[in-house]
Amino acid sequence: MDLFKTKGVVYKPVKDVNLGPDSTEFYLQANVKAPRMAGIVVKIFTWLLESIFGGFLLYILKGNNLIHKHITNADLEESPLYVPLHQFEADQKEQEVKCLDSALTSPEKVHLAIDCLPTTTLEKSVNGTKPSFHRWTIMDYFGAYTSQDITPNMVAERFIASVGESSKPPLQMGFFINYNVEDILKQANESTLRYHKGEPISVLDGVLVAIKDEIDCLPYPTTGGTKWLHKQRPCLNDACCVKRLRLCGAILVGKTNMHELGAGTSGINPHYGASRNPYDVNRIAGGSSSGSASVVSAGLCPIALGVDGGGSVRMPAALCGVVGLKPTFGRIPHDGVLPLNWTVGMVGILAGTVEDSLIAYAAISAEIPSHLPSSLPAKINLPLLPLTKSLSDIKLAKYGKWFDDCSDDVRICCSHALSKLHGRYGWKIEDVTLPEIEEMRLAHYVTIASECHASLDSFRNKYGRDLAEFGWDARVAVKIYGAFSSMEYIKAQKMRNRQLQFHHQIFSTADVIVSPTTAVTAYQIQNDALKTGELDYVNGAALIRYSIAGNFLGLPAVTVPVGYDKSGLPIGLQFIGKPWAEATLIHLAFAMQSICLSEYRKPIIFYDLLRKN
Repeated sequence: MDLFKTKGVVYKPVKDVNLGPDSTEFYLQANVKAPRMAGIVVKIFTWLLESIFGGFLLYILKGNNLIHKHITNADLEESPLYVPLHQFEADQKEQEVKCLDSALTSPEKVHLAIDCLPTTTLEKSVNGTKPSFHRWTIMDYFGAYTSQDITPNMVAERFIASVGESSKPPLQMGFFINYNVEDILKQANESTLRYHKGEPISVLDGVLVAIKDEIDCLPYPTTGGTKWLHKQRPCLNDACCVKRLRLCGAILVGKTNMHELGAGTSGINPHYGASRNPYDVNRIAGGSSSGSASVVSAGLCPIALGVDGGGSVRMPAALCGVVGLKPTFGRIPHDGVLPLNWTVGMVGILAGTVEDSLIAYAAISAEIPSHLPSSLPAKINLPLLPLTKSLSDIKLAKYGKWFDDCSDDVRICCSHALSKLHGRYGWKIEDVTLPEIEEMRLAHYVTIASECHASLDSFRNKYGRDLAEFGWDARVAVKIYGAFSSMEYIKAQKMRNRQLQFHHQIFSTADVIVSPTTAVTAYQIQNDALKTGELDYVNGAALIRYSIAGNFLGLPAVTVPVGYDKSGLPIGLQFIGKPWAEATLIHLAFAMQSICLSEYRKPIIFYDLLRKN
């Protein structure tokens, strides 16, 4: 279609781009040209895409959304970077941390993580102010079990009853795709017996943990949110991260709901129902780790696992008012995770508190051998949270135009939170320029789409023969995912290399990059989307706006709740860190949580599994 060829951007060399606050680099806002579609409209659009007119429609869509200009026909001098692996530097230092021995078992790592937690309630609040709403933590469960005030078996029974209640009208929360009452009670009975003998494996013994249905966990099939994938790819074993939690005695309570194939940001699944937001059941939980965020927010589990390919842990965590931690690419082994997007997707943690995210991180992380024979393995550091206030000379990079590219409620809340962080700890906020953010989003989309298409190609006989087993929105996604050429994929990887150089330059003077987690709060679930799913790329671009660097560049990132909009919906603040600097991120998230703790609000839908009655 050379007749319609769009002139591409010629990107200047990285060395000529000014990253300072006085930079004249143009900030390109998201230019999404695609109307929201659901119900009969998305069905008609799907039929058109799958018809002889599909190729032309896809060409127009790519052009209108600036992919041709910024990726397809662009001129980049950088070489492609296909996998965001990071070398661990011998002189890489983090303040106030404990370094773990690589030979330790998961329970031993968890035990050492407990030594890193605050020891008094005063360290968990600001000036001794008690929170207005308290989420039960891993240590709360451990304390209740140890004192025999309650048993894992009692908690499991309450959990089962609560999930049953939440699954029926009028709530229909859509928390889980699959859970097995018999298996949950079996694990709970075994844990109860260990506590009765005074022999718990770790503080995670008897703690309920939910697993996104993109991660293998016996005895459940792994559906990826589909009605067919588990028939083609049986689950034969636990994923590595799940094995480590099981070794710690955690009770694995089932597979949480997710956006089909992770191909959306709403968490509306036409097969298993919409995952609903505990702060407003008529709003989305976010995706694609929607169920995992929702169950933690609702108090059913203190922690859950998700997979983050494009903000899919951090985004729903922010919308549901919980903590979301996405470690460095390669920090958590990916064995047993659906290979839908293998260079951008990473296992992540959703937790009610920063402290619980630390415990879960200690349990499932690993000291990964370097990809380069001459370099050092990446050590695991745990932050000493009682000493967070001792961190000195911390610098937070902020790109003002990007930071402010969000709703007024989000901008005001996040700016206020950042100001309070600076005021309490004296950490410096440095103005910088992060160029080509929107161009990076487009390159990430080309990458994640191409990788998902290649992954699904191994099942081509299945989905090629019976598209009816896909939701309508997923059918559109699959068609779009196959629309990118090898040249477009390679140019996207050139953009990855280019962006990584920009971020390395920022990190040469700053410890973290700070931004809102999402540009908007949770939007309304519309009835026409429940049976077909929906295409809402405008809201999707706003939700994913601040997530891309964590995935495309393999950087660690964490979101922490910092407030609410005028409707009472949660808002998150994000810290993006240097490779392997998870400990610093957790320190900063803990500091931010400590400031905001007294203002946290209880969700409308909340289950108190440790209640005394």
